[in-house]
Amino acid sequence: MFVVGAAPAWLARAANSTSGKRRILVAIFQRGAADGLNIVVPHGDPNYYALRPGIAIPKTDVLDLDGFYGLHPALAALKGIYDSGQLAIVEAVGSPDPTRSHFDAQDYMESGTPGLKATPDGWLNRALGGGAKAQSPVRAVAIGPTVPRILRGPNAAVAVSKLSEFQVRDPGSAATFESLYTSAVDRVLSGTGKDTFNAVRTLQAIGREPGARYPGGRLGESLQQIARMIKADVGLEVAFADMGGWDTHVNQVAPLTNLLTGFGQAVAAFYQDLGDKMEDVAIVTMSEFGRTASENGNRGTDHGHANVMFVLGGGVRGGKVYGEWPGLSREQLYEGRDLALTTDFRDVLSEVAAKYLGSNPGAVFPNHTTSKRHGYFN
Repeated sequence: MFVVGAAPAWLARAANSTSGKRRILVAIFQRGAADGLNIVVPHGDPNYYALRPGIAIPKTDVLDLDGFYGLHPALAALKGIYDSGQLAIVEAVGSPDPTRSHFDAQDYMESGTPGLKATPDGWLNRALGGGAKAQSPVRAVAIGPTVPRILRGPNAAVAVSKLSEFQVRDPGSAATFESLYTSAVDRVLSGTGKDTFNAVRTLQAIGREPGARYPGGRLGESLQQIARMIKADVGLEVAFADMGGWDTHVNQVAPLTNLLTGFGQAVAAFYQDLGDKMEDVAIVTMSEFGRTASENGNRGTDHGHANVMFVLGGGVRGGKVYGEWPGLSREQLYEGRDLALTTDFRDVLSEVAAKYLGSNPGAVFPNHTTSKRHGYFN
């Protein structure tokens, strides 16, 4: 536990204005189009091995889940979470827009409006809604140098590379600004200023010792920062982290294994670090699109269509693979080359946002009517 003088005003107001526990949603973006077919392996479909003679995961190595699907062996750290019933997997999921452009597909997934480039805000910002008047200044946090597309919008969000860097850079300027805010005649301005500087001091004072061993790399460091904020109870509601490197066109076997090892260990460390607090935390993962069903001539895969998503945490009806499997025979493939889409990513995120943020799906994903509700939560 940490103590920094009196409790920040915003923290006290938030505690008095809400009932029950605060739920927190963590979104992870795997940038570059992760190869879902080698992440969650359809080892029960013989076409999988026929299409990927050089890069398929051998049946003897697959971490079997249900006799048909299995995890890549590099995701061994997540197998126990799946077995405990707190990890749900959604197959053949993604954006209905056919683009294979990384830029466009990421934009559509972050805005939540496939095919529409003019959307001004991100779905995760819209999912926050107006909420109560008393809100933490660190209600929405992205780990990184800038606020990503997914969190841009009317609701305040901050980008933090490291908690220790969440500050006004020049100490003299910080003191001057704080004095001006504190002495402001306008009560609203004064209150906002105090809350902001209290947030700075609070985040800087958060305990630094993690409750688990995180792997090196961007995602491990990001999730460690998020876990620190959650354990410190600073009013966090949504957090965003991303991890690049998933564009595996050439010799993908070793690079994908390394990526998945870091990914799985980072998520598992976060899960362990939070302990009982995971009851009120959910993680959802996404990637802009999947990869071709067939390997290419360079022992890699090219830009595809449908993919896989993970949902894990408190209240998740896990230990199950959701979604309709479309098959991998030539006539079943999208445009004769890709895993076909059977679940719109907005259907998954609608359920997650409604459960964890109390969001109205119609407001979060305009012009979309949810067609499937799998019931990912108890």
